Amino acid sequence: MAKAVKIKVKMESTAGTGTFFIAEKNPRTHPEKMTMKKFDKKSRKHEEFVEKKLK
Repeated sequence: MAKAVKIKVKMESTAGTGTFFIAEKNPRTHPEKMTMKKFDKKSRKHEEFVEKKLK
C-alpha cells in the first residue's frame, strides 16, 4: 500500500490569543509554510493564521 500524501498541520493565530485549528496540506506540492486569514473567535476579528509544528 502507498503512504498517505497529506500531513496534518497546526494553524495558530498571530494575534497571540492561542486560538488554533488543524488543517491538512500536501508537502509535495506546497513545501512552504501555509498562511491564511480566518476569523479568530477570541479576538473577534479576522486574523492571520500561520502553520506551526503539530506535537
